[in-house]
Amino acid sequence: MAYGPPRPEFGQRLAVFVDKILKGASAGELPIELPSRFDLVINLGAAKAIGLALPRSLVDRADRTIP
Repeated sequence: MAYGPPRPEFGQRLAVFVDKILKGASAGELPIELPSRFDLVINLGAAKAIGLALPRSLVDRADRTIP
């Protein structure tokens, strides 16, 4: 399982910061941004491989499952 900001969104925000730094902005003066969304991803195959039974209510809440 993983719970965190969506990777594509994280990469896009990172690109904006890199662009600002390459254009001369000081990294220390850039504002800190916190993610506004978090995703829950569950790898069902890995859970099964280690014998972990996940509650259906948890699996239903996941934003994405990996078979």
